[in-house]
Amino acid sequence: MSDVKILAFGGSLRKGSWNRMAAFEAARGAEEAGASVTRLDLADYPLPVFDEDLESAEGLHPNARKLKDLFLAHDGLIIGCAEYNSGITAALKNAIDWVSRPCTQPDGTPEPPLASFVNKAAGLVAASPGALGGIRVLPTVRTILQNIRVTVVPDTLAISSAHEAFDEDGRIKDPTKRDLAHAVGRRTALVAGALKA
Repeated sequence: MSDVKILAFGGSLRKGSWNRMAAFEAARGAEEAGASVTRLDLADYPLPVFDEDLESAEGLHPNARKLKDLFLAHDGLIIGCAEYNSGITAALKNAIDWVSRPCTQPDGTPEPPLASFVNKAAGLVAASPGALGGIRVLPTVRTILQNIRVTVVPDTLAISSAHEAFDEDGRIKDPTKRDLAHAVGRRTALVAGALKA
């Protein structure tokens, strides 16, 4: 399992994002299963709104190239799915759209379609200050990822009252919810390992 690599991030750009914290908590479960985890912040990779005219004129945006390289180098994803107006955040959808674009490898070889997503596993968690904990966005993100050939694990977690759910170190306070987050991470690592085999 030590050769399995998981990329963990949140769909919100906010500095104190609860969804980033939730994703990083779930990532601990992947580490417990023996996977190596890279934690990233989408805010470190600012991107313009995806526009095919812009892509045609300027090529793949440099930050999209960096994200694509990270996705290509990892076997699975753990995503904290922030819910904005009952749906997916613009930042997360935009990142997925840019990373999904076909391009040429540095050696000139054409990249297979959806190379950054095919045969990857994904685990989804959500956190919201509301009573539903962001649960409404999880099916939307699942559908998007499955349509681009990602295997999304059945385990999920929606954390309600997110403004009270994390301690000053970004850890989930409630031990039951913390264990559930770790279970998402463990399953993601195991499925990623099976898909890689």
